[in-house]
Formats: sequence, structure tokens, C-alpha cells
Amino acid sequence: MPISTTTLAVLVLCVILVNGWTDAPNAIATAVGSGAMSYRRAVGLAALCNFVGVALFSLCCPAVAATMENLVSFPTPRSTLVGLCAALLSVLVWAVAAWWFGLPTSESHALLAGLSGAALALDAEIAPAAWIAVLAGLVLSLPAGGMAGRVICRQLARIPHHPVSWQRLAAALTAFLHGAQDGQKFLALLLLAQGPGFAPTSPLTLPLLTAGVMALGTGLGGRRIVEKIGHELAHLTPTQGLSADLGAGVVLGVCSVLGLPVSTSHAKVAAICGASPHPKPGVMAQLGLVWVLTFPACMGLGYGFALLLR
Repeated sequence: MPISTTTLAVLVLCVILVNGWTDAPNAIATAVGSGAMSYRRAVGLAALCNFVGVALFSLCCPAVAATMENLVSFPTPRSTLVGLCAALLSVLVWAVAAWWFGLPTSESHALLAGLSGAALALDAEIAPAAWIAVLAGLVLSLPAGGMAGRVICRQLARIPHHPVSWQRLAAALTAFLHGAQDGQKFLALLLLAQGPGFAPTSPLTLPLLTAGVMALGTGLGGRRIVEKIGHELAHLTPTQGLSADLGAGVVLGVCSVLGLPVSTSHAKVAAICGASPHPKPGVMAQLGLVWVLTFPACMGLGYGFALLLR
């Protein structure tokens, strides 16, 4: 199969589109589930805030992109193309399959697992320091999100507030930070796709392209995932939904500044479980199973695609 930088760039854009379509709905699920916003208005808000988050953080605080660029070192330019294409194909297959069942996945961790599988198939070098940052984000996001959601919910119960109005702002913040996190990850791949000597005509070119494609994907909507997270996982009051949004926002914001790749899905679900007194065990088990399977499944897909493309 012929592979070029154009092929890789197209695959990156496809994954960005799918990320906006399947992962960004996590940011607005609580606002829709608690009745603070209609689905259509929430999708429009998420698309706009994703766009701004990608563009702004890519230019002002590209710490996550720097971490992603140093994860894997392939031995040759050809193996770099093959490895990245294999990883991206594994993300596409896994994300679309999970979306079919209405389950949110972490494209971030799917990408990392796919890269690892491709690296094993192509004898590439995996950078330990970068992976420590990845694992730190993974380990911290779940307990930190749950604790933040619970603490904020308790604090809000003590002070007067208007949860519906504030939750709209909190949903916008979460969508903004989702763009800041995931936009940088895929922007790094776009830069790798162009090669080390690539210099865009403007520093805004690739960030705006990434932001635009992610916003388009968000605009397509992920109603199944919104239903799963916003309605089936827990019945949230506006105050609980606001707490979940703010809790997830704290985790995403801190990790973005520190350069730790983290999943919006993980942070948001953990914050919902922290803010809600009665999350449904059956739905939590489904989500946990998908998250646990993401690493072996995408690693195997990345390994297989790398062998096939090689």
C-alpha cells in the first residue's frame, strides 16, 4: 500500500474529525442531561469552544504537543509514516466501534496504545520520560476528577448560585479545555506528518486547520454518547451537573498546563461519579470495561496495521 505524508495528514484529519464527533460530546453531556441546555445549543457551543481551545493553547501553551512529539522515535522516515498511519487507523476503528454502542472512548489513550503497538512491530524506540507523563495523566485523572466533582458539589451547596446559568459557562469551559488537550495531541501528529523541515506559511495555519476540523466533528454531534453520559450514567440536578463540569475542567486545565496528556472522557465521568450520590453501577462497569480494553485492543490493532502496511 503506497503511503505518503499526504496519506498521513488525511488520516490525522479523519481522527480529529472523529474525536470531535465522539469525544467532545462528553464536555456537554451534563449540561444536556441536567436540562441546562438543549442538545442543539450545546453542540453549537461545544463546537465553538473546541475551536477556540485548540487554536489558543496550540499557540500559547503547547506543552501537551511537546510531550506527544517525543513519545516514539521510529528508525527511518518510512517507518515513521507506517507507524503513525497504523496508530491512526487503530484509533479510527476503535472509536467508531465504541460509538456504535454509544460508549465514550479516549482517543488519546487509543492513540498512545496504537503507537505502542506500531513501535513494537517496527522496532522503534519508546521514550520513558514521555510515557511517565502519559501514565501520570491517566492515573491522576480518575481520582482527581472524582474528588474535584465531590468537593465542588459540597461547596456549592453552601453558597447561593444559579446553577443553570453557571452550568452553561462551565460546559463552555469544559469544551474549551477539551480542545486545548486533544487539539494539541493531533496537532503534534500533523507536524510530524509534514516532516522535520516543514515550516507553515503562517503559525496559525495548522492550529486553525486542527481547530476547524474538530469543531466540524463536534457539530456533527454525538447524541448516543450524550445520552449515555448525561442521562444513563446518573440523574444529575443542575448543581450536580455544574459540579461535574467544574471538576472535569480543573483536571483538564491543570494537566494541559503541566503537559500531561489526559482523557476528557475519564475526567468527566470521574467528576460525574464524584458529584452524583448514585451513579449507576451497570453503566460504570460498561465504561470501565471499554477503557480497560482500549490499551490491549488498540495496541493489537496498531501492531497488526503496522505489519500490514510495512
